[in-house]
Amino acid sequence: MSGSSLTMNDFLSRFQLLQPPATRMSGNKRQAAVLIPIVRRPQPGLLLTQRSAMMRKHAGQVAFPGGAVDDTDESLIAAALREAWEEVAISPESVEVIGTLPPVDSVTGFQVTPVVGIIPPNLPYHASEDEVAAVFEMPLMEALTLGRYHPLDIHRRGNAHRVWLSWYQHYFVWGMTAGIIRELALQISVEP
Repeated sequence: MSGSSLTMNDFLSRFQLLQPPATRMSGNKRQAAVLIPIVRRPQPGLLLTQRSAMMRKHAGQVAFPGGAVDDTDESLIAAALREAWEEVAISPESVEVIGTLPPVDSVTGFQVTPVVGIIPPNLPYHASEDEVAAVFEMPLMEALTLGRYHPLDIHRRGNAHRVWLSWYQHYFVWGMTAGIIRELALQISVEP
């Protein structure tokens, strides 16, 4: 792998060979899942959404497709795939699931499991008008550059909490989404 590029094969071998470390137990009981869609290109992309300004929670934020697990979902992976279909019309059959990252706690009380999946480069995205304002792709190598994430320490309800912040074009990427991307970058170690 060269210092300025990351091929799909590089990403897949690093993701599959470098398993994430065990994490602390979650205090949150409600389950949710998000899909981390990696676009299969010679130089892979990372598909992200910007939530609608009309959403009750996290309006306008950059996010992965995802949400709470429903009673009809057979698994966390099924929930992530269902949500990706509902939000941006990525059919579950078009996603090659390659694994998950350790769950993270959301400030809204969910334990969120990131599901990593490879999607074809030519999918037509149809954003749900009620939930998604924009769908965009960021070069994966750029997304996984650790230096682009800046910490902000906040205090909420008596607890210290670190939030990660970043920009891509005119999109402000922060919070759980930035934290998940950063954890993926730490896991696959693309930087020397």
